[in-house]
Amino acid sequence: MRDRKGIKMGNKLNKKPVNGMKDVLPREMAIRSWCMKIIRENYKSYGFTEIETPCVESIENLCSKQGGENEKLIFKIMKRGEKLTSAMEAEGTKQENDFADSGLRYDLTLPLSRYYANHANELPAPFKALQIGSVFRAERPQKGRFRQFTQCDIDILGEPSNLAEIELILATTSTLRKLGFANFKVRINERRILRAMAAYSGFEEERFDSVYIILDKMDKIGREGVCEELLANEFAKEAVDRYMALFEGMQNTEDPFGYLKQTLGETLEEGVCESLAQIREAVLAAGQEGFEIVFDPTLVRGMGYYTGTIFEVEMADFGSSVAGGGRYDKMVGRFTGNDTPACGFSIGFERIITILLEQDFRIPGEQQKVAFLLEKGLPTDKLAEAIAGAQEKRNEGCQVLMVRMNKNKKFQKQQLEAEGYEEFVEFYREALKQ
Repeated sequence: MRDRKGIKMGNKLNKKPVNGMKDVLPREMAIRSWCMKIIRENYKSYGFTEIETPCVESIENLCSKQGGENEKLIFKIMKRGEKLTSAMEAEGTKQENDFADSGLRYDLTLPLSRYYANHANELPAPFKALQIGSVFRAERPQKGRFRQFTQCDIDILGEPSNLAEIELILATTSTLRKLGFANFKVRINERRILRAMAAYSGFEEERFDSVYIILDKMDKIGREGVCEELLANEFAKEAVDRYMALFEGMQNTEDPFGYLKQTLGETLEEGVCESLAQIREAVLAAGQEGFEIVFDPTLVRGMGYYTGTIFEVEMADFGSSVAGGGRYDKMVGRFTGNDTPACGFSIGFERIITILLEQDFRIPGEQQKVAFLLEKGLPTDKLAEAIAGAQEKRNEGCQVLMVRMNKNKKFQKQQLEAEGYEEFVEFYREALKQ
């Protein structure tokens, strides 16, 4: 292949990003930067301290059965040099992990737990961590979901009481409100309630996770759909009927916690319902407006590391959750041998940005944007006048772009207006005739 001048060319490189990744254009980048600033400032006002962890973790940590379905979506990094050669030459059945020694993190919680286990003696107790970074999952890309995406996490480690949950919910909801969101819903549940309901119904303990996976589809397929799928997965009809009766019983009472305590009896750990009720009452007592907090017994959360309270933020504008988290008191202990109370909340940053872009969001208090259009061939005195004028506008606090004037000035202005430029100052070689 040759170009117009007859020079031989190689194969063209692919100009598109890898599937599931994306390039960020200037308008979106400005919104992302503004959101990051609001998130950092508000979380720090609640006493969270920013940290950073590597995006690469050891394959043993990533595949420790803590991440649920996400462990099937890990981008694995192959061994290198002699280690790879030895793995390839070794006898026996070859598994993916035989050729990998590390991978890209699928969330920020596992790296934080390793970080805390490694540095606990250097950190305050309790430790309130803020972490913002990219995570990677090899899943099917869709609206608001990419293979590389940003998470904004806050976590409290070393606090065993529900003060951690209350602080996390208040910090996250106030952050979302400062980003301009309202009328959203915080759904809360407890993994110990899920476990007690499954045990009471008579499901085999080793199949509890399968029950949770099906229950998690309740909002999409309804109660009848969940019932049918449980039966299709060969769960005993008696257990399924007893399980579904629990949801009907909670729906038909004004006090679902009282109903659960009475019905589940000793199957449910003491104090669980009281803790959830206290979290809800404390959040409401803070007097924040623009959202509601509700108990949702169908909320599951997919990560295998959750041990207690779980929560999600749901927005009608998006049709799914935009933030979520919960308590994971056993994860740090996987590194140290000693369990540490831990609880976290994560904002799905890409989903937030998707909503703002669809709403044609404009950054509040954004600098006035002025474009100086310079005709080609300006004499020195005119160029100097334009530069001086641009500097004066900048000193006034404006964002000023100096650019050569195109032949199609009308189209050029339309493009600049789309980028937020509101004022245009034009300089010509000669004064325009009236």
